[in-house]
Amino acid sequence: MSTAAPDAAVTLVVNELFGPTFQGEGPSQGRLARFVRLFGCHLACCWCDTPQTWDRRRHDLAVEQRHLGVDEALNWLAGTPGDLLVITGGEPLLQQRALEPFLAAVRQNGLAGETEVETSGTIAPSPAVVEAVTRFIVSPKLAHSGLPERQRLRPAALRQFVLSGKASWKFVVQSVPDLDEVEDLVTRYRLNPVWVMPEGTDSATVLDRMRLLADPVLARGWNLTSRLHILLWENARAR
Repeated sequence: MSTAAPDAAVTLVVNELFGPTFQGEGPSQGRLARFVRLFGCHLACCWCDTPQTWDRRRHDLAVEQRHLGVDEALNWLAGTPGDLLVITGGEPLLQQRALEPFLAAVRQNGLAGETEVETSGTIAPSPAVVEAVTRFIVSPKLAHSGLPERQRLRPAALRQFVLSGKASWKFVVQSVPDLDEVEDLVTRYRLNPVWVMPEGTDSATVLDRMRLLADPVLARGWNLTSRLHILLWENARAR
């Protein structure tokens, strides 16, 4: 592979690289994709489905992370088929300074047709990251996450995502009453487009909640997304 040379000192703290697989959620659901799951998160949602990226009570965090040079990550991408690259976590924007040269090199070397960054929306994206990505999948956390509002909602950061013109908004929902909370945030911050996703890490829960949510989501004019990877493979990692 002939690539523009990134700074050899820049490293990403990675939990796992995987793919090709399908993007399981949101506006790109079902698309062939490669995933770079970064390590670390400053939130602690009670239902988090990737606790291995931050929760030392349940996981050996020394085992769950590795420092990967930007060039190493680029070489992995070059050998892994797929048009869509998804940067996820954890909270990937905690590593924004390392993401900037990585994403710039991905674009410069044509290693992905489109790039998505999945984020909680609590850290504003830098101009360089905004320029390099195709879209942000922003998932503000609701009260059922167990987090205080001051921690899970950062108005200034949300406004920066809106101003980027590249944000889609994905809300993790457990029950129909949660949709009122979603509507409040959508109205308050003028969020669009909106995707509602059922919370759950097994196929039965995801299907049950989708059936409960489908008509109320339709009535509000929003989009509904499943968790395709859960429906296919339950909660297997790296799928």
